[in-house]
Amino acid sequence: MVYFVGAGTGAADLITVRGARLLERADVIVYAGSLVNPELLRYAKKECEIYNSAEMTLEEVIQTLCSAEEKGKTTVRLHTGDPSIYGAVREQMDELDRRGISYESCPGVSACFGAAASLNLEYTLPGISQSLIITRMAGRTKVPEKESIERFAAHRASMAIYLSAGMIEELSKRLLEGGYEKTTPAALVYKATWDEEEAYICTIETLFDTSVKHGITSTALVLVGDVIAHRHYERSRLYAADFSTAFREKKEGISQ
Repeated sequence: MVYFVGAGTGAADLITVRGARLLERADVIVYAGSLVNPELLRYAKKECEIYNSAEMTLEEVIQTLCSAEEKGKTTVRLHTGDPSIYGAVREQMDELDRRGISYESCPGVSACFGAAASLNLEYTLPGISQSLIITRMAGRTKVPEKESIERFAAHRASMAIYLSAGMIEELSKRLLEGGYEKTTPAALVYKATWDEEEAYICTIETLFDTSVKHGITSTALVLVGDVIAHRHYERSRLYAADFSTAFREKKEGISQ
């Protein structure tokens, strides 16, 4: 059996309990060495075979998974964050399907949620934004035109932009062209939840200067939206005294 496991945002103790238990059981671990915290490998048993996929091609990864399966071994394919977001897992799963090899997925905490925790943010503040757009700039991997930064920016919702730290000047330009104001709050979070994390609050206008000042050109997440300033939002109706739920009757004469 092959398990695709999300390693979480970076801190070794932010992997799920299920993910940690799978690492402890694994006979073989293939981990994304370019981004996964190596401290997570401490969960592995002494005799576990460990491979760094950063040094491997897709074909070599699949061959390793297949070889382990032929020997009746349990394999963990350890991906950064959550495997479903920029994890390149579908192509691996399709290859396993073609070979009749069973697999399961174990979710992880993605970087945008680690960054939100570090900054104590809520992406969905009533009256400000009720949506979170997770996207990236086009680079060596293309992005569909209908999903361009400009088109998403037109919604002025909360945005978490991955894999774009090396293109921040262009990113800022496109955010403004799409409809955000120059003064829209932004955040640059380097290696969220790692020991070496750096997080800076700025605006779209000062985002590039912030990246230059602190030398951040990779392994960083860009957050954009008025929720970062957490001002002028409305309180949730869920806990309002004059709001009934299936668990609580509204209290007459009391307003929020």
